[in-house]
Amino acid sequence: MFNFVSRRSAVLAKNGMVATSQPLASQSGLEILKNGGNAVDAAVATAAVLNVVEPMSTGIGGDMFALYWDNKQKKVFAINGSGCQSSNVRVQDLTDLGLKSIPNEKNNSHFAVSVPGTVDGWESIINKFGSMNLSDVLHDSINYAEKGFPVSEVISNAWSSKEVIEKLSFRKSGEQFLPNGNPPKYGDIVKLPELAKSLRIISEGGAEAFYNGEIASAITNFIQSEGGWLCMEDLIKHKSEWVKPISTNYRGYEIWECPPNGAGIIALMALNIVENFDIRSMGLQSPETYHHLIESMRLAFADGLFYVADPNKSHVPVNELLSKDYASRRVMEISANEKNSNICYGNPMGGSDTVYLSVVDGEGNACSFINSLYSSFGTGLVVPDYGIALQNRGSLFSLDPEHPNYLEPNKKPYHTIIPGMATKNGELYLSFGVMGGFQQPQGHLQTLVNMIDFDLDPQKALDALRFRIDVEGDGTVHLEEGVNSELVNELTKKGHKVNIVSGYDRVSFGGGQIISREHSSNLLVGGTEPRKDGVAIGW
Repeated sequence: MFNFVSRRSAVLAKNGMVATSQPLASQSGLEILKNGGNAVDAAVATAAVLNVVEPMSTGIGGDMFALYWDNKQKKVFAINGSGCQSSNVRVQDLTDLGLKSIPNEKNNSHFAVSVPGTVDGWESIINKFGSMNLSDVLHDSINYAEKGFPVSEVISNAWSSKEVIEKLSFRKSGEQFLPNGNPPKYGDIVKLPELAKSLRIISEGGAEAFYNGEIASAITNFIQSEGGWLCMEDLIKHKSEWVKPISTNYRGYEIWECPPNGAGIIALMALNIVENFDIRSMGLQSPETYHHLIESMRLAFADGLFYVADPNKSHVPVNELLSKDYASRRVMEISANEKNSNICYGNPMGGSDTVYLSVVDGEGNACSFINSLYSSFGTGLVVPDYGIALQNRGSLFSLDPEHPNYLEPNKKPYHTIIPGMATKNGELYLSFGVMGGFQQPQGHLQTLVNMIDFDLDPQKALDALRFRIDVEGDGTVHLEEGVNSELVNELTKKGHKVNIVSGYDRVSFGGGQIISREHSSNLLVGGTEPRKDGVAIGW
């Protein structure tokens, strides 16, 4: 995989466009648009199909976030479709087991299961901005789950990884995603009848059928049989939140993200820092550009990993973190000649796996939409007879009582999934995102710099090689196979620990989708991730 240089043009259209990591999902979204649906209808239909054809990355057992551009109101709206941890949380349960963090798979991963927010998020955004109802847009996902779908190349590789096989084999119910006891191969036709049953129940009964019916009972009975906290009350009281989106201005473009508990603020902080440098003069893919982007990203992550938490439970100084003055102070910690080895969070007060999709309709409305289980198949806990893989997002809570993201009852965890948008002069410019755990803010930064600083079109911006900082490990800077030796040598001289990544492992650099819109002509230009199986299509 990825052994040959290939060329893909940006996709052009006027009446609507869908960009996702799976062609079958893109096609479903486009059919919704062609049948009179709008951007939101198509986004939810696409997300539901992705739950089926890319089940390790997303699903109704996970969470969602979305940004929506209303072209009549000329306004960005944000929905937080993430769920809280259970009201039954007892940190003592973890300490009694000698645990210093929350396991995200296998033994004791039931503690990492928070309320799945996806289904209510789907229904909430359709009720507010859609023109169809939930049952209208779930048809294709049910059809693929019942009648089967062909497994694509990248998905086959992810499904057959040792980690995934071990995770799904750990409990018998995981076999629902191991047809005939094995992961499917490239080109195999896979049916997921248990998941189809769940999607049909949701189609007929809406979110209520998920959160206060037989599915909710199945989820909570399963988790409690494992020793977990989740109960019926937790699911019944769950509601998505409409929240105020956050933004910063980067070289004349307003860049929009969902607010904390999401990590979009990290991308915005990094952009504020990068704005202080003349990146264009440094050159595309140059050692100087890489170094300054990497250092800016490290500073932004230092702040984000400390401050980002559930704002309903902890104070998150959003305005201060996004101030240009604070960015100018953080810039002083970057040297052009060497890596800063002592980066920590600042004082702004003064002194796995995910799927991302983008849709723009013929009226100029846009939906930037992200759905996730966090790791591949989440915890690996699959609800018996219902085909629902449950997320492990709760593993991101801290067990340090002094940390803003400390584990508490009814609290939302830190979230890595971040949809993005950009506007200019009050009009939509981009609906974009780059899925992939802690790579997401890094992907946002790099694709925006590619487009704004270097004038690349959406496809070229995604085709460009990327870096990935190992945020959870030792800070290694991972680079893609194909970078020139000068870049590697110069970054090493500056003190960066560099590792070259090749083959299928390059999916770790994220899965981006971008649609740009030219206001005067309504020309839509789409790009899709070359490291995935996806496609941008329009009409």
